[in-house]
Amino acid sequence: MPVERGSERQATQAWSVGRLARALTDTLSARFGVVTVVGEVSSFTRAASGHCYFALRDASAQLRCVMFRQRAYLLDFDPRDGQQVEIRAVVGLYEPRGDLQLTVESMSPVGQGALLEQFLRLKERLQAEGLFDPDQKQPLPAYPRAVGIVTSRQAAALQDVLATLKRRSPQVRVVIYPASVQGVGAAQELVQALKLAEQRAEVDVLLLVRGGGAMEDLWPFNDEVLARALHACRLPVVSGVGHETDFTIADFAADVRATTPTAAAELCAPALADLRLQALQLARDLQQAVAHWQGREQQRLDRLHLRMPKPGRTLQGAAVQLRGLQARLQDGSRRLLLEQMHAWVQQERRLKLLPARYRAERRARLEALGVRHDQALRQNWKLVRSKLAGQEQRLALLDPAATLERGYCLAWYEDGSLLHDARQIRGGQSLLLATAEAAVTIDIVTVAPVKHPLPAP
Repeated sequence: MPVERGSERQATQAWSVGRLARALTDTLSARFGVVTVVGEVSSFTRAASGHCYFALRDASAQLRCVMFRQRAYLLDFDPRDGQQVEIRAVVGLYEPRGDLQLTVESMSPVGQGALLEQFLRLKERLQAEGLFDPDQKQPLPAYPRAVGIVTSRQAAALQDVLATLKRRSPQVRVVIYPASVQGVGAAQELVQALKLAEQRAEVDVLLLVRGGGAMEDLWPFNDEVLARALHACRLPVVSGVGHETDFTIADFAADVRATTPTAAAELCAPALADLRLQALQLARDLQQAVAHWQGREQQRLDRLHLRMPKPGRTLQGAAVQLRGLQARLQDGSRRLLLEQMHAWVQQERRLKLLPARYRAERRARLEALGVRHDQALRQNWKLVRSKLAGQEQRLALLDPAATLERGYCLAWYEDGSLLHDARQIRGGQSLLLATAEAAVTIDIVTVAPVKHPLPAP
């Protein structure tokens, strides 16, 4: 309220703080109304109440801003520090502190900030659809025979890629699928180049490359149609777009993302020196595997050999037995002959004591008996020799080696047991077959009955 100073006889008006603050607020609102301001977001905070507080600044100044919950709810993006935005706001004064404040009614990103916001929204949507799922990525071929490059023929990145491929893998064939990488229509050309490479099916892997640039320059690689074409491509694709700090939607949709075009070429072109080292290591591994396999199979053969019947030992025992029988036969024949001769001598002595006529009869009878005895002895000897010959033939037939010599083979299971009945064979088994010349291991695939007997070997 105005206060009179009677001593000065002059009337002056004094303002209260609150009244002056309200007057300034009304003046600012009437003077500026709703203004449009462009600036950079700083110190952005979304309170638990839903209100948003931040500062809008440029190189020379900054202004405090507030966006109440009802207006903040209508935002279609998430403001971030450093983002360029355009706001429509009412200029006023925050009376409790006396600070100048903009009450924001609407806000939208501008310039590169708008592109970034569009990029993030598309990335989030495609990721929710599963286009970036790692489980759907295709592996790169370890040793490609042909590499395709999707880029502009005038791109500097193309020369870097060609030089890298020639240096690391000169044997790899290179096919270029030209397409614009910047400007209007570039995304459509990139999609067409991908489809052409897929239709021609002449390469093992594709490189999608271009050099660095501003976000606007790289924008064709943030196209949704291109992302879906990369996801659907049957050929594995390596993206190498821009520099290490640049990210595009194509990087997420491709099977592998490389930091630069040169790095993309290195991923698809193994160095010859590395290939030589790998070949040497594979040769060593193969040699060790073969040696290990040979040692294991030799041990199996040794175990089977120990378990096999020993026909030599059987024949040796039979031969010893045969010699014993022959010796016994010879001894028995010799003893029988001696006994007979002794009997003849005794008879001869007795005959001498008999009359001559009777003696002659007895002698004739003895001679006849001797002849019959000799014949019986020879017949007995032939019979024994015939039996011994039959035994030898049967022993020879039982000899496995003789059986193998006639064209047959013996079969053992993996555990070393002998196969006695072919009806015991099952599919999936492994058998060791021994012939007269060699031993082989076979895997049984199927077992079918023999409808007609096979001829003997």
